[in-house]
Amino acid sequence: QVQLVESGGGSVQAGRSLRLSCAVSGYTYNGACMAWFRQAPGKEREGVAQIYTYIGSTYYADSVKGRFAISQDNAKNMVYLQMNSLKVEDTAMYFCAARGGYCSNLKKDYNYWGQGTQVTVSS
Repeated sequence: QVQLVESGGGSVQAGRSLRLSCAVSGYTYNGACMAWFRQAPGKEREGVAQIYTYIGSTYYADSVKGRFAISQDNAKNMVYLQMNSLKVEDTAMYFCAARGGYCSNLKKDYNYWGQGTQVTVSS
């Protein structure tokens, strides 16, 4: 049974940092694409960052490029999202997702999802 469990969300002021974690179990981790998506109230779920675990290639949405960093710890089956210089518009529920093969930033392409962790950024 595949499980993705996010943690690390919280409430912070703009300009501060948070690190989200995603614990992966029951899934062939290597060779998969692991991703972070987010969904703000009333908005579509959007891809934030992806990492192709086989070679560590990373991809970012333009809105977070230079501020967020996705990383992996293969030994621990963990994926992280380091979020720096947070903005009010980063407020959303953040989800970890997994799919086999190459990365995509489309939610429809992902087979497995976590329950999400809330990030709230205040001014």
